[in-house]
Amino acid sequence: MSVAGPVAGTVLQAGLLQELISTRAGKTLASLVIVVGFVAIGFWIRAIGPRLKEHYSEGDAEAIQAVLVSLTAASTGWFLVVVWRAIDQVFESLAIIRFGPRQGALALVGVLTFIIAYTLTRVTRGILQDRGGDVITAHRREAFHHVLQLGIYTVAGMVVLSLAGVNPANLLVGAGAIGLIVGLAARQTLGSILAGIVLLFARPLEVGDWVVIDEDEGIVTDVTLFNTELRTWNDEHVMIPNDEVAASSIVNRSRSGRLRVTFEVGIDYDADVTRAAELAEAAMTDADVGPLLSTPSPSVVGKGFGDSAVLLECRFWISDPSARRKWHTQTALVRAVKEAFDEEGIKIPYPQRELMAREEADGFRLAGGPESVEGATADGRASGDGDAAEDNRSGDGR
Repeated sequence: MSVAGPVAGTVLQAGLLQELISTRAGKTLASLVIVVGFVAIGFWIRAIGPRLKEHYSEGDAEAIQAVLVSLTAASTGWFLVVVWRAIDQVFESLAIIRFGPRQGALALVGVLTFIIAYTLTRVTRGILQDRGGDVITAHRREAFHHVLQLGIYTVAGMVVLSLAGVNPANLLVGAGAIGLIVGLAARQTLGSILAGIVLLFARPLEVGDWVVIDEDEGIVTDVTLFNTELRTWNDEHVMIPNDEVAASSIVNRSRSGRLRVTFEVGIDYDADVTRAAELAEAAMTDADVGPLLSTPSPSVVGKGFGDSAVLLECRFWISDPSARRKWHTQTALVRAVKEAFDEEGIKIPYPQRELMAREEADGFRLAGGPESVEGATADGRASGDGDAAEDNRSGDGR
């Protein structure tokens, strides 16, 4: 195949470099140097990222870095092709790609097909957002949008393949085997995707809900097809695979719009339990706390008998439950109950222990023997003393 004009020009420009590097050792050394230089320039481009972000936006800085990396890579590739005299092979490979008026028209139709597909996805998204109302929630609108988006782009891809002369049916011949291989290799990922679709439609939780999933508790910040993300009270972000979420028990504390909160208080055994319960109820009812609901009204019930106190359980309800509102309300009510008990002289006792001595008759007795431990000890001591005295007398006689 004859070399075209641009190829000849490129060869002439690279001739001087090829004359300077003609031996195999020189080519290898030059290639090693240019590769090391490419890596070094790549690290330098990465290092100047913070400086670029000081003068440009983050997106512009990343674009500049991408352009610099692309130019460096193109220069490195050109150098390697010239050094190893592979210009003719490169252009012969590119000659396989034919481009003419007909191919240009088909390519333009393919581009227009994807533009139409993108436009349709934007239109369907707008329709779902404007006409969804309260019947279709945000999660369901997102799920419908992704399903429609996948269907539209699939049709567009089949049209473009047909324009390129590829029969889409041929691609389906090996789809069964490929699907089996992919399913076995990525069954956990596929399980997460299916579980994510179920969560989007079943709607056990939504973004902003206060939930407990097994041992994780926090606010739902995002629900994707793969994971559910929670933000804990320590401002930690927890990513839970959707298949684990679907297989776990989910406690949604925000769904009903209200939440019952309880705390315990112990009063002295000598105190009037009925009067103490009345004071606690009145203190909670009269407390001026925003999240506290008046209906159902606060209540106090007897919880049980503790080691040092009679236990009362104080119950109240809050609206629009969140962790901050819960702790704010509970702290205020605990303070109100404590002040009410102090005014009435109702004691909240410290932990107490009552020690009692019990008299034992005739000491402790050994099992199977009539003598007491004290008697046995005394007899043994006396016997031992007598044996010792007898031994001493025997020794003196000798």
